[in-house]
Amino acid sequence: MTAKHNITVAIEPGLLKKARAVAARRGRSVSALLADELRELVADDAGYALARKRAFALFATPLSLGGMPLNREALHERTRLR
Repeated sequence: MTAKHNITVAIEPGLLKKARAVAARRGRSVSALLADELRELVADDAGYALARKRAFALFATPLSLGGMPLNREALHERTRLR
């Protein structure tokens, strides 16, 4: 079993009452509910960080859009104006 640490959380009395009711319906303690939510929050954050890192890695290499590179003359050619 991993070591656990106690923390103090200050919440409004009404919210605590509702949290206790939710915990009771789920057969859990308020502490267990909070721990589960924190685990999910940390996992979501880690997933976001990984996705962000992957997205920035995609920017490191340009996408091939096909076609051929144009030279300066072809790029500035204005056939409609002639």
